Amino acid sequence: MEDITDPSFRLLCKMQGADVVYTEFISSDGLIRNGHKSVQKLDIYDFERPVGIQIYGHLVDSMVEAARISEAANPELIDINFGCPVKKIAARGAGAGMLRNVPEMIRITEAIVKAVSLPVTVKTRLGWDDNSRNIVEVAEMLQDAGIKAITIHGRTKAQLYKGKADWTLIGAVKNNPRMKIPVIGNGDIDGPVKAKEMLDRYGVDGLMIGRAAVGRPWIFRDIKHFLKTGGILPEPSINEKVDLALFHLEKSMEFKEGRRAIYEMRRHLSNYFKGLPGFKDTRLKLLTTLEPDEIKATIEEIRRKWGDFRTDDRTAVYAV
Repeated sequence: MEDITDPSFRLLCKMQGADVVYTEFISSDGLIRNGHKSVQKLDIYDFERPVGIQIYGHLVDSMVEAARISEAANPELIDINFGCPVKKIAARGAGAGMLRNVPEMIRITEAIVKAVSLPVTVKTRLGWDDNSRNIVEVAEMLQDAGIKAITIHGRTKAQLYKGKADWTLIGAVKNNPRMKIPVIGNGDIDGPVKAKEMLDRYGVDGLMIGRAAVGRPWIFRDIKHFLKTGGILPEPSINEKVDLALFHLEKSMEFKEGRRAIYEMRRHLSNYFKGLPGFKDTRLKLLTTLEPDEIKATIEEIRRKWGDFRTDDRTAVYAV
């Protein structure tokens, strides 16, 4: 979730019911070299706690040093990303690239667990490809290495985000009698009904939601309400979405410098209003305008033009 799960987005997710949030993943190499963007990602705030700092890399020494630097930022936990499938990350052995070198994955994990006093968690995938869907064995080894929880995305690295997430292997990890740590499921959770189905069917200890929350931070509110009451909340009105979008823009500019706030915020803005009829030209303005006042004016224009229109994307399918 590079350039997505920044402080402004984490704030919105917490306001909408997320229990735990994570930083954007941080390059261990960038962190130990004091790279400005990497160091800035360590900024965490009281409003988002509990929060985990997420790091990635492929070298033991760099990852250990990055974990120590992250610990000094005072999060609640350190999360190791062994799941990112992006080519430039995985090709050098980081992220999901570690699934091709499980012994090194375990060495890195053991070293980080020994180096920090905070709980260490891992996010990973089912395996490198369909010929190595070895997550049941890998999860056992990671638990033995000392992690306190594991999050599993129900696809292989080779799948990227294509096809359906396979939760059967996530369930196999959860129901493995050797597993004692919490198992968190991730993949294709698009709303309350799917969330309850996965919890009930596979017995996981929690759900992680990623892409489905982009432009829909209220998904956390909807899921928690459904799990508690069995009722489906109505989709937020356009006026409510406009207020959220303006608040999100304001906070993005507060936490980030200059035009970077705009560049990294725009993908959220267009998703907030997905499904509006005749929205193409307005969407283009949101994605190309760089001046904050113009963006605010465009968002208010949405209120004027579509304020009485109610979208309903509760049944939409989003990849996680």
